[in-house]
Amino acid sequence: MPHTERFSTADHAHMAHALQLAARGLYTTSPNPRVGCVIVRDGRIVGEGWHERAGTPHAEIHALKAAADAARGATVYVTLEPCSHHGRTPPCAEALVNAGVARVVAAMTDPNPLVAGGGISMLTLAGIQAEVGLMEAEARALNPGFVSRMTRKRPWVRLKTAATLDGKTALANGASQWITGEAARADVQRLRARACAILTGSGTVLADNPRMNVRDFDIGRQPLRVVVDSTLRTPGDAAILPALVACHHADPAIRRALERAGAEVVELPGAHGRVDLPALLTLLAQRGVNELHVEAGAALNGALLADRLVDEWVAYVAPMAAGDDARGLFAHPALTSLDDAARFRLADVRQIGGDLRLTLQPA
Repeated sequence: MPHTERFSTADHAHMAHALQLAARGLYTTSPNPRVGCVIVRDGRIVGEGWHERAGTPHAEIHALKAAADAARGATVYVTLEPCSHHGRTPPCAEALVNAGVARVVAAMTDPNPLVAGGGISMLTLAGIQAEVGLMEAEARALNPGFVSRMTRKRPWVRLKTAATLDGKTALANGASQWITGEAARADVQRLRARACAILTGSGTVLADNPRMNVRDFDIGRQPLRVVVDSTLRTPGDAAILPALVACHHADPAIRRALERAGAEVVELPGAHGRVDLPALLTLLAQRGVNELHVEAGAALNGALLADRLVDEWVAYVAPMAAGDDARGLFAHPALTSLDDAARFRLADVRQIGGDLRLTLQPA
């Protein structure tokens, strides 16, 4: 555990500011992490910046440009260890060395194997005082998907559901518009906007023909849309296309028709004629997906839950009851013991309009 007592009150204040800057890139940095940087000299902020978009300068470079000559002898607060490798941009650790800074405080070590302590080593070898561990939990919470992709080789899976108090997502006849109110639906757009990809199942595509896009945020991109479709039931005129369609097996003629409609079809055969969901997550991670947002029906929700692939569950709950015959949240085999139940802990509870939003993580 980091010894946070070695950091002063001023250190905490400046790192908190750097985290606020990092959060400005919440919707735009994909597939890169959200990073903020503050440069302080003689107790005064002389430069600050955040990573705005992949392929553009990192947070440290923006802050150094703002600080100019005032960076020499200054302290740098950055929410992620400065990179030490050549990617789309030159190494930030090298830029800090060249700028002559005296001290660098990083919230956390970069989980990217290409860095993983290399930036701190580069700074230390250059005679710069380098420290790690200030407000690390907050920094990790800002980048759960990037950390997951680098350490587990799969995205952070965020499952969104909207249901009544008695856990129903639609009436028996399929009517579901609208269970939750306008404020909750707008809040879902925020979750979509921060994701790298949005996942749904073919049942939802056939029932609702959703676009699964970001509509209320001008983020300069649209998340990759992904459909789990074991037998390629997705029609060529589905509103969700173009999308990545994962199937168990692909009939050549149906595959060609879908590809002409803009789909990319991948075969990921799993057990019992289903798509191999862990393999799909691995594939998405290889394509740079950090956060995967799931809006699906009971079948796919249940499969993700059964495979223990849900990292975060955002449950919108409307104050109404739909009755026994209405459709439930999860298609899941019956349990014989509560010991086998998937258990979650409440990470956040708040009211959104007239509904509740519960944010849960595996217990």
